[in-house]
Amino acid sequence: MSFRTVAVVLFDEIPLFEASVPIAVFGEGRGELPDFEVRAIAAEGGPVRTDVGLSLAAPYGLDAVEDADLVIVPTWRRPPDERPPRAALDALVSAHRRGATVVSLCLGTFVLAAAGLLDGLPATTHWRYAPLLARTFPQVDVRPDVLYVDEGRILTSAGSAGGIDLCLHLVRRAYGSKAANDIARGMVVPPHRAGGQAQYIDHPVPAPVSGDPLSEALDWAVAHLHEEVTVDALASRATMSRRTFDRRFRQVTGTTPTQWLLHQRILGAQRLLETTDEPVERVARRVGFASAVALRPHFRRQVGVSPATYRESFGAILSVPG
Repeated sequence: MSFRTVAVVLFDEIPLFEASVPIAVFGEGRGELPDFEVRAIAAEGGPVRTDVGLSLAAPYGLDAVEDADLVIVPTWRRPPDERPPRAALDALVSAHRRGATVVSLCLGTFVLAAAGLLDGLPATTHWRYAPLLARTFPQVDVRPDVLYVDEGRILTSAGSAGGIDLCLHLVRRAYGSKAANDIARGMVVPPHRAGGQAQYIDHPVPAPVSGDPLSEALDWAVAHLHEEVTVDALASRATMSRRTFDRRFRQVTGTTPTQWLLHQRILGAQRLLETTDEPVERVARRVGFASAVALRPHFRRQVGVSPATYRESFGAILSVPG
């Protein structure tokens, strides 16, 4: 489904970067792409006031949404717990009903959810606000680990750079990979990123209160991940029966001892990949896996990418002796 007219719906107090993403992607003719007509819309009338005090003179009002092919809500206020204005919600619903593609980037997902456009659909937003989205709009199937969700004429993206991913996806979907690659090259960004938000999220499992036997047992486990740590050994260190230990563990952490141990091993692997240049085989053994082959499926399942890809994105640039 192609598009030419792009309406960018801007609200007061929004971050400047997110507001600029769709304008940066669609606002300049490149190569063989059509010249998109980009309409910057002041959803609340008058100049758009950003969260840093700058004012943007958006030349269009909400009536410019009426005949747009693509309608994008780049973000919403922080924290996103205020209800968007009724006129803006009505304009989005009307645009979708007449066949327009409606898109949210970052916290703009809260606006689409408030309009009822995401009821019964999977959607994403910035991982930090995904729990709030799920609590506020339980009828939305929140997917916190992905960069974007494409439901045809409704699309949502993760935070900040995730908006670039989704806008490039829209170009790729409508005009092909070459068009998306040309835009990405001009912006000096990757045309497609592997994995999802999971690779950017720090996932600490809640720890017990320090000073009790359970906490001391888990502290010992973290310090000995390179060894064969069993749940029975942890229960013994906590001076509990296995049954009592399992019950107490789930009460405190919300997960099972086995899952907690696996999670700690993956966290340990992430830190080593970030801070050392050790081979993945060595990293795997240092956190208790028999080999890199054993590490990779668990790492990809939890983080969303392979250990090698994770290191490319987050590994430190280590100095090489001359």
